[in-house]
Amino acid sequence: MVSYIVILFIFAVCLLLYMLREAFLNNVVRHEFCFNNFPSSFNKVTIFFISDIHRRTISDKIINEVQGKTDIVIIGGDLMEKGVSFKKAKTNLRKLREIGPVYFVWGNNDYEIDNQRLEKIMNSMEIKVLRNTAVTFESEMGEKWALLGVDEVGNERDRLDLALKDAEESNFKILASHYPDIVEKIKPENGIRLVLSGHTHGGQIHILGYSPQKRGCVKQLNNATLLISNGYGTTAVPLRLGAPAECHLISISRC
Repeated sequence: MVSYIVILFIFAVCLLLYMLREAFLNNVVRHEFCFNNFPSSFNKVTIFFISDIHRRTISDKIINEVQGKTDIVIIGGDLMEKGVSFKKAKTNLRKLREIGPVYFVWGNNDYEIDNQRLEKIMNSMEIKVLRNTAVTFESEMGEKWALLGVDEVGNERDRLDLALKDAEESNFKILASHYPDIVEKIKPENGIRLVLSGHTHGGQIHILGYSPQKRGCVKQLNNATLLISNGYGTTAVPLRLGAPAECHLISISRC
């Protein structure tokens, strides 16, 4: 009987250590997407996408891995949550600014803190907050693509219509939204071809392969390609199982 208890204890400790390891991994997942209407004069655009940072400090390993390879950085929401210091947030933002221009969309946990203070910090660091707005990029040949961002969907702060209006008449659009559910509001005529999201943490902990949320993935929808990230940080407990921490280096070109 004692031996079984010892074996069970060793198994529990090993499982706990494994879950801690998955929670604090520094995986950069690489994606290559091509679209037939992406403006060819841009050749290739590379995006570093990170979501759900929460209480983590971004590792220098990640910064070193993507620095010099990234055109823009997108933070997909939940940079902070209640209890996270603004000092830590500033540290993470400074690190991301080393990679390239940074764009941010709000997550539900970002509203647990003084979000006006956070926005002032971002403005002082020249980080663009996409609150139902868009930014348009133009090549030397005059071709354009637009990055749209919507506010937090869970409490109906999102206004995709305003972001689309702000995107001018760009033929190619990428949408950043903390919630992947935003795809339910996208219409074919909107011209949004890629959606970057997080929020679900990939379920964070899967017991016997089951969790209320599915693992992060890339889905091909009728109107767009949807990327759902497992996220970089955790919530509630700093543990993961079956949904390892991740961020993304995304290359986009014309097919």
